[in-house]
Amino acid sequence: MSFNKTLAAFRKDGYAIIPNFYSDAEIESLISDLEEYGNDVADQNSKHLFAIRQLLNRIPELKVSLFNANLKRLLTEYYEKPSWLTKAIYFDKPSTSNWFVAYHQDLSISVKEKIEVDGYKNWTHKKGQYGVQPPTKVLENTITLRIHLDDTTEENGALKVIPKSHGQGIQRNDHLGITQENEVTCAVPKGGIMLMSPLTLHASHRTTNGKRRRVIHLEFCPQTLQTPLEWLEAQAV
Repeated sequence: MSFNKTLAAFRKDGYAIIPNFYSDAEIESLISDLEEYGNDVADQNSKHLFAIRQLLNRIPELKVSLFNANLKRLLTEYYEKPSWLTKAIYFDKPSTSNWFVAYHQDLSISVKEKIEVDGYKNWTHKKGQYGVQPPTKVLENTITLRIHLDDTTEENGALKVIPKSHGQGIQRNDHLGITQENEVTCAVPKGGIMLMSPLTLHASHRTTNGKRRRVIHLEFCPQTLQTPLEWLEAQAV
């Protein structure tokens, strides 16, 4: 299987969808590992996990199914040199804990330490990890893969995107120029993936049909950061 046409569309529009990227067995293995982890960390005050950050550091078993032949082929076709995983998060949007996310770009990367370096700004420290906005070139060379563990539609929080918005660089929130006419809803079937540039404007609405929307969010990049900064979660594929 070649992904050349899909990747051409991704470069043009800032997003693309590939159904049947993962087999039923791979998806069930991912779900099983996530549920086992959830059972291990659950307590009487926490009935449900809505997000797991540093996912592969916490559940390394997921790599067996995540880094399948399709993923390795896609990354080889997209990048001219080897890339590595730079971020991994699990999201679950159940009907019992529902939220709306306004249009935004993903401008922050995770690093091991806060070290002031030219071109890196807007530092944050959340949930024990440092985030920083890198030079635009780093974001332009990053590709996000959203792996869907459930059928995702407009009714259970599918992402909405503004095609080609990634080509306009970093945009201020008060100058987004978003209208419904150029908005696209990205429905993705179970086992499919959505490719997205972190600079693509995207949003998601609340779930209205009571069905879960579980997604594994992976980011890849071939670049090293300005020394002495280091990616927090860098892993070879």
